[in-house]
Amino acid sequence: MALACAVFSALAATVRHLSFEMDPLVILFFRMFIAQVLLLPWLYKHGLTVLRTQHLKLHAVRAMFTCGAMVSSFMAWSMISLADVTALSFLAPIFATAGAALILGETVRARRWVATIIGFIGAMIILRPGMMSMELGHWLALAFAGFMACTILAVKRLSDTEHPFTVVFYVGLFVTPVSLALALPVWQWPAAHLWPWLLMLGPLAAGGHIMFVKALACADASAILPFDFLRLPFAALFGWLAFGEISDIWTWVGAAVIFSSTFYISRREAQLRRRAREA
Repeated sequence: MALACAVFSALAATVRHLSFEMDPLVILFFRMFIAQVLLLPWLYKHGLTVLRTQHLKLHAVRAMFTCGAMVSSFMAWSMISLADVTALSFLAPIFATAGAALILGETVRARRWVATIIGFIGAMIILRPGMMSMELGHWLALAFAGFMACTILAVKRLSDTEHPFTVVFYVGLFVTPVSLALALPVWQWPAAHLWPWLLMLGPLAAGGHIMFVKALACADASAILPFDFLRLPFAALFGWLAFGEISDIWTWVGAAVIFSSTFYISRREAQLRRRAREA
């Protein structure tokens, strides 16, 4: 999980580096296209039967949310510091908890609602409305967290019946042509010196997800989740080394508050699932 956090932060730093010379929407297309090409050997090995699904519409909905998350995150990474985007992305499980109650009709008890409210307070510590100007990048980072929450809810439903590869492949199948359509109005062929960085996007994305899935296979999610906070120091480190970014203390304080509430929600859900199995 620690390696996954480092790789995901490196992916964000790569996108930010490319964004100085390329439009984020063009970068997004290359990221999707390269990652989808990397999945073809897997498809060849397992055959088309792995793509059979009874939930094509839900795959399309999940892909729509994922596309929104990618567009907003790529644009946010090009506008504000990596640490700020990372800190605000910790809101995704908070938003997902609210969505599970309001959209999926799941029971969310008082303690989880309190933890959710504390998470929003953490976001306010980072953003400090009235004390600092909200840039477009901050709004995009919040949108990124919201879209990720919707993605979490959709994947939660799909994971009950679908093979993980099926879920990943359909995302690329839907999002890649959409990303091309978004990129065409601002299209620019990358300069020669940018191609090594572009080619890194697919392996970084695939490698990070493989490490993340492997981490979940080795231990319970509640044991893995605390390590997700490592994304912040990794993002701060890459931002400082590559771009000279220095995060203020409020970003770290707010992120710690958000993550503490997220960690509590995760542990609480794990306890409830354990009790349900024992009953």
